[in-house]
Amino acid sequence: MVIANEIDAGRKRQRRLAKFLRSPASYPHRPSEVRLIETHISWVFIASPFVFKIKKAVSLGFVDFSTLERRRYFCRRELQLNRRLCPEVYLAVIPIYEVDQGFSFDNAVGEIAEYAVKMRELATGWFLSELLARGAVGEAEINRVISRLRRFYESETPNPQIEELGKPENLKITTDENFSEIKPFVGKTISAIALDVIRYFTNNFYVANKQIFEDRIRHFRIRDCHGDLRVDHIHLTPDETTIFDCIEFNDRLRFIDIANDLAFLAMDFDFERHHELGDLFLRNAARKFDDPGILKLACFYRCYRAFVRGKVESIQAMAKRAAEREEHMKRATRYFHLALRYATMGSGPLVLVVLGRIATGKSTVASQLASELDWTVFSSDKIRKKLAGLPLNVRTSPAARRDVYSEQVTKQTYHTLLQSALAEVRDGSGVVLDATFSSPSTRGVLRRECARAGARLQVIELEADRETIEKRLRAREKTAAEVSDARLEDFENLNARYVRPSEFAPDLVKTSTTGGVSDTVRALLLRLAERRLARPINEVESQHRRA
Repeated sequence: MVIANEIDAGRKRQRRLAKFLRSPASYPHRPSEVRLIETHISWVFIASPFVFKIKKAVSLGFVDFSTLERRRYFCRRELQLNRRLCPEVYLAVIPIYEVDQGFSFDNAVGEIAEYAVKMRELATGWFLSELLARGAVGEAEINRVISRLRRFYESETPNPQIEELGKPENLKITTDENFSEIKPFVGKTISAIALDVIRYFTNNFYVANKQIFEDRIRHFRIRDCHGDLRVDHIHLTPDETTIFDCIEFNDRLRFIDIANDLAFLAMDFDFERHHELGDLFLRNAARKFDDPGILKLACFYRCYRAFVRGKVESIQAMAKRAAEREEHMKRATRYFHLALRYATMGSGPLVLVVLGRIATGKSTVASQLASELDWTVFSSDKIRKKLAGLPLNVRTSPAARRDVYSEQVTKQTYHTLLQSALAEVRDGSGVVLDATFSSPSTRGVLRRECARAGARLQVIELEADRETIEKRLRAREKTAAEVSDARLEDFENLNARYVRPSEFAPDLVKTSTTGGVSDTVRALLLRLAERRLARPINEVESQHRRA
């Protein structure tokens, strides 16, 4: 109760303080304007040529700024830790005093109301996020960041206390906390299916790769790192490489494997739809650090980092006004989609094909898989009708079906399907294909085109017993929302033409759809997570070789 009262009092005082700090007249150097950036744990006031950062009076489990004394301690800690990478930016910790008229930077009168970290402002236009937006990031910029990080990591001496946190059982404490803290957001920014699958992948990765984690400790790869290595925290001018804003509020989140630290930036490149830069960053770092183990853990730590960012954005959404909340919710959802992708199919361009006999549930399952992953679905049924200029939800007449389902139109349909899908994955994203792919010839084209485009291919075959298929086909007669023209009278003919896709074994994933759609999708995603756990995860190098 005492702590709660102190937090409440601190928040009230800080709300008044924020008004003071938003005014240019409050600062001794009289800036022309003050810009505010707010996060879930801090306020940042940009008063050129300086920046003043105030820690919010919060206690969120992973961070505790509940008392003025704790905020003072962590301000000093922030100064000390960030001076490791950019001493010229972090200038001082300064007190702000409460006086009769409000607040003051002058220590002549009044008592200390708050502490601020004073920093030198970094010039706009040179943050890595801004360079990315301009298309101005290439291998030279990537290597500059790597060189700076290499010097930093080498300057941090490993010790038993830090190395202890590299053990799977200690890493699991952090990931378990994340899974617990996200529960209020299930159904809002993350689905129950995604949470189940990501948790399954994470917990079983520790078991399947215990030896890798032990090797990392033995080779002194656990260091006092940055902990929040994002594109917004890197500044590259022609003359300086500045990496700032490391984690100061929780040592456990900073005493980590350097692979974990690096994966954060790689994940951020993926989030900004620059997957090729993320892979380039990891490949070059592994080579320059003489540490191939980075690539073995890259997908696991990318998943972890995406999940953490989803959690942070979810928390921020709840603390924001309605106008800002939606944007944070969208970002949180995107991060969780990305985490699910890492857990099930990894990163890089990927074509997920949902095929099978008629009425096995391809369209329904493909739609929900695409929803869970935030991917686009490309349907052969829809493309066929669009090419023919036919309405989607009206069954094609018997007279027209001969032409619409001719060999020539079918070939054109699958060509358009593949070209549309492969254009979508050029930036490293994924797509879902909803099509029968009944013949080895169409599947052969699928394999060749994906290989030519440098996109990985994952095939799912759906199955259902004859009774279920016939029931579904009869139900199509009663709905106006059915795109497929196939009906019960077509079953024998189409079934006879279907050739099982055995050529995709052992990578083929098969499942029955006789149960509910959500259960089927959950089972499929868990199967895909199992497959990632069962094989060595070093996709960065394998994708590079394919390219």
